[in-house]
Amino acid sequence: MTLRIHNTLSRAKEDFVPLDDGNVRMYVCGPTVYDYAHIGNARPVVVFDVLYRVLKTLYPKVTYVRNITDIDDKINAASKASGEPIRAITERTAKAFHADMAALGAQDPDREPRATEHVAEMIAMVQALVDGGHAYAAEGHVLFAVGSMDDYGRLSGHNRDEIIAGARVEVAPYKRDPADFVLWKPSDAETPGWDSPWGYGRPGWHLECSAMSGKYLGQTFDIHGGGQDLIFPHHENEIAQSRCAHPGSAFVRYWMHNGYLQVEGEKMSKSLGNFYTVHDLLTEFPGEAIRLTLLQTHYRQPLDFTKAGIAEARKVLDRFYGALRQAEGPAVEPDAAPEGVMAALGDDLNTPLAISQLHELLGELNKAQGDAVAAAKGRLLAGGRLLGLLQDDPEAWFRWAPEGAGGLDDAAIQALIDDRLAARKARDFATADRIRDDLKAQGVLLEDGPGGTTWKRG
Repeated sequence: MTLRIHNTLSRAKEDFVPLDDGNVRMYVCGPTVYDYAHIGNARPVVVFDVLYRVLKTLYPKVTYVRNITDIDDKINAASKASGEPIRAITERTAKAFHADMAALGAQDPDREPRATEHVAEMIAMVQALVDGGHAYAAEGHVLFAVGSMDDYGRLSGHNRDEIIAGARVEVAPYKRDPADFVLWKPSDAETPGWDSPWGYGRPGWHLECSAMSGKYLGQTFDIHGGGQDLIFPHHENEIAQSRCAHPGSAFVRYWMHNGYLQVEGEKMSKSLGNFYTVHDLLTEFPGEAIRLTLLQTHYRQPLDFTKAGIAEARKVLDRFYGALRQAEGPAVEPDAAPEGVMAALGDDLNTPLAISQLHELLGELNKAQGDAVAAAKGRLLAGGRLLGLLQDDPEAWFRWAPEGAGGLDDAAIQALIDDRLAARKARDFATADRIRDDLKAQGVLLEDGPGGTTWKRG
């Protein structure tokens, strides 16, 4: 199967041809660890997790690198505001990020470099840019000279005048050109810093990803992913730094960007009350329902993320897990991923179409009888795995409850189900019905079937 992906650089869908069939290399911008990740941060994690799964199906080896930004002025500001040491903030929030993304079914990257551990590589890159005439020192800063690169702005489609007019550049008297951007900046005694040829200071944000991707993936690699909001200035500046520091390199061959995300119909904002962190959402909803909500819209399209949408996604997953629970016995998985799901994902990660293919496989499982059940169950599970869905135990899925929900625990529910069964055997149907109604009032729904009574939390 040929994988086709939309390349932001060419603004077209292209056949993916890796530099090395034996090792596909991908980099995705990771979190800045100063607070809990919000749902907008989660979208690229989930999107590129699906791409990672697809690539691993098609190629013998994939090297996926996602960084952690632990040098940033937002982190410094959080430390000053709270009095908490910077290292404590970054360790705590990185741990929370990992837990939250794991709850969304995201696999760990193969490498997860931290900026603080790669400052030497950043200094070396700045020096190479200075030596090559692409950067200059001024008042303790080192700046990239945008005018030294003929095709700067190609990724975003902006020319120099548009960049300056867009007001997304820092205006400073030490710049030779208003469009020039910071590679290295000075640190005072209260701000983290490192010794360098240009004085005590710290790297600019854009520089961090260039240095870390270059170390682990080489001067030219296959795919770079991230949110659409990173195209300019972050990714544009990554291209400038990396290509000019390594003349003749292409840096990245395929650029992929997920679309913008709104929440409850508006731009996410704490003042509007629609600022959803993944950490908080996971106290209300199963992680897999959040993941499905993110995947039901094509990754390049804008997404309006709502809590009502998560609740609906949970109902959809109930139908899948209900069928898997009814299909007793082990699954027999196919040798290859289901063709329909794979074809959909191979067409620029068309996750909505892939999900519709899962529904087709669900229909096959519901109709299967006898020996065909195991194979149908296996196809559904294999298709779900490509999307990072349906990998939970069905019983665990139906027994999930929101954090702090209280109510009956699993053992108490089972005891009442046993009491109901005893009442029915004694033909005491009034007691049996009362137990059923009492459980329903507490959010526990019973389902009677040939194999006995199962239950789920509503």
